[in-house]
Amino acid sequence: MNVLAEQEFAKRWGEKPEVIAFAPGRVNLIGEHTDYNGGFVLPVAVNRYVWVAASRNPMPEATFYAVNFQDEASFPLDGIAFNPFKPWSNYVQGVAWVLREEGFKLPGIKAVIGGDVPIGAGMSSSAAVEVATALAFLALAGVEPDREKLALLCQRAENEFVGMRCGIMDQWTSLLAREGHAIFLDCLTLEYHYVPLPAGISIVVADTRVRRELARSEYNLRRKQCEEAVAILRTRWPQVRFLRDVKPEEMLGWEELLPEPIKSRARHVVEENARVLEAKEALEKGNLRSFGRLMVLSHKSLRELYEVSSPELDFLVETAMSCEGVYGSRLTGAGFGGCTVTLVEESAVPTLREKLREAYLNHFGFAPEIHDLSPVGGAFTLIGDQTLAFTGTRPRKGVGNSLNHGKRGIKIFTD
Repeated sequence: MNVLAEQEFAKRWGEKPEVIAFAPGRVNLIGEHTDYNGGFVLPVAVNRYVWVAASRNPMPEATFYAVNFQDEASFPLDGIAFNPFKPWSNYVQGVAWVLREEGFKLPGIKAVIGGDVPIGAGMSSSAAVEVATALAFLALAGVEPDREKLALLCQRAENEFVGMRCGIMDQWTSLLAREGHAIFLDCLTLEYHYVPLPAGISIVVADTRVRRELARSEYNLRRKQCEEAVAILRTRWPQVRFLRDVKPEEMLGWEELLPEPIKSRARHVVEENARVLEAKEALEKGNLRSFGRLMVLSHKSLRELYEVSSPELDFLVETAMSCEGVYGSRLTGAGFGGCTVTLVEESAVPTLREKLREAYLNHFGFAPEIHDLSPVGGAFTLIGDQTLAFTGTRPRKGVGNSLNHGKRGIKIFTD
C-alpha cells in the first residue's frame, strides 16, 4: 500500500512524500456502546488502513487531497475552522486544531489521504483518519508521540471539533493494537492487556452497504440517554459515576426509577459490560462456543434494548448463525446499518461468504461486501527507509480517562 500512497502523492505534488503514516481500522468483537459509558471493550485492529502521505509545505497552511472523495481541502494552521461543506476535512482539521491547542508547532503540510477502510461501515474509518493525520503531522515536526496520550487527543478532536461524542476505543485500538491479539480495554481507567486469538479461526466482516442518515444524531442521543440514566441513579446512589458502576444483579433495585427508553438503554450497557468480562475469560481459555454465544446475546440486546440494529444487520447475523463452523455473529460499530462481525473456523469461510452473499442478494436485491480480515498491529509511520511502529509489548495501567472533561492539558513528547 505504500507504493500506492507514493504514486498518489507524486500524481498530486510531483515528488515523493517525506513520510507516510498508516492507521488500521478496527472491528469490535464485543462491548458495543460501552466505551463512552466508562465500560469494557474487546476490539481488534484489522488489515484495512487509512494512509496519509505528506511533505512539508513552506507556507503555514495545510492542504489535503482525499483520494476516496476526489476532493481537496486547504486551511491556515493559525485559523482552523469547522468546514460544513467538506465534512471529511473536519477530521483532519480537528487533529491539527487539537495538536496546536496542546502547544505543538506544526509545520505546513501538503498531503494525500486514502485507504481501504470502508466509510461509515462501523470499522472506524474516522479514527483511522485522525490517527494517520496526527502521526504524519508529528513525524514532520520531528516528534515521536506517547501513543496512549495521542489516542486521547484524537478522541478529543472528534468530540470537540467534529461533534461526534465517541468513546476512546477506536483511537486506542488503531494506535495500540498487537498483531494476532484482541485488546481488552477498561475505557475508564485505560488499563488494558492483550488477549491472543486462537489459531484456526477467522474474522469475517459483512458490510450491509446501508448507511443511515440519522446515525450521528441517534448515536449522540443514545449517549445522552445513558447520561440521563446516571443522573437519575445518582439521586439515590451518589457513588454511581457511570453505568459501568452498576452490576447486573443490582438492576432490580434501580430499574423502577428509570423511564423508557432510558431504562432499556441502561440495561443494555450494564449487561454488555458483564458480557465483555465473560467473553474475555472465554477467549483466554479458548472456549469459542461460549464466546460466540455471548456475541449473539450482545446482538440481541443491541437490537431489542439499544435499538441500533437494522433489518439488514439482523438478516446477516441470522444467516451467519445458520452456517457450519460459525461460533458467533453480531453487529459491530455504532449500528444503524454498517457491518456484522462473525467468528468462524478458517475452513468454513468460503461457504460462509457464498451463503451470506447469495441469501442477502436474494432478499435485498444487492450483495453485501464481505471481508476476511486479519488482526494486525497498531499504526506505523514510514520515514524514508525507517519504519516507526508499535510492537504492542507494553500493556500496562493506562493514563486514565476524564470522560466528562474538555481540554486535558496533555503533552505527548517522549524522551
